[in-house]
Amino acid sequence: MIKEINKDVFLLKMKSIESTKDDIQIGNDLLDTLKFHQKECVGMAANMISVPKRIIAFLDKNDYVLMYNPYIIAYLGNYYETMEGCLSLEGKRKAKRNTKIKVGYYDQDFKYRIKTY
Repeated sequence: MIKEINKDVFLLKMKSIESTKDDIQIGNDLLDTLKFHQKECVGMAANMISVPKRIIAFLDKNDYVLMYNPYIIAYLGNYYETMEGCLSLEGKRKAKRNTKIKVGYYDQDFKYRIKTY
């Protein structure tokens, strides 16, 4: 289900809690919302749909990826600075990103995965 984008800065700053198998529908809603906003957005976190859970969705080349409880295992390569926007916030901000990262997460079937991006 497509959800409204949260623009409440207080809610966006709240620390997200771990997700569980019971949160699969939240992940599906996040993915539906991301696909709806595909022309202006390549990635979203659950707090952007007012759910403070550790769930993200993003477009990787031509495939959508949904991650539950993602965490960075290792920063690889060099970092670079860029300007990024967010549907929840106005304007663009400076961001530091690495050319590669290694991530641990649970997939849509809640199976543990490790992947390098």
